[in-house]
Amino acid sequence: MEKNEVSRQEIEVFRVLLGSQAWMSNREIASACKDVADRTVRAMTLKFVQLGLVEQAEVFPGHRYRVCPKANKRNRGYVDRLKHAADVFGVALD
Repeated sequence: MEKNEVSRQEIEVFRVLLGSQAWMSNREIASACKDVADRTVRAMTLKFVQLGLVEQAEVFPGHRYRVCPKANKRNRGYVDRLKHAADVFGVALD
C-alpha cells in the first residue's frame, strides 16, 4: 500500500477514537474495532499522533489516546482524506 492511501482499518480506528470522549488504550481501541488486529491499531495510533490528529498520554501500564480537539486545524488535509475514504467505504465518522 502506498503512503497516501487510506485503509479500511485506518478508518475504523479513527471512527472508534472519534466516538469516545475518554482516553483509550490500544487494546480498548482494538476491542471496539471491527476486524482490526492489535498490531494494526498500534501502528495507526502512532501514525495519528505523528500527524497531530490524536493526543497521547504516556502513562503506565500503557499509553492512552484520544482525538485532539484541534485535529481539523492541525492537519485538515488528512482529516478530509479520512472523511472521503470513509464515505467511499460507507463508514459514518460522525
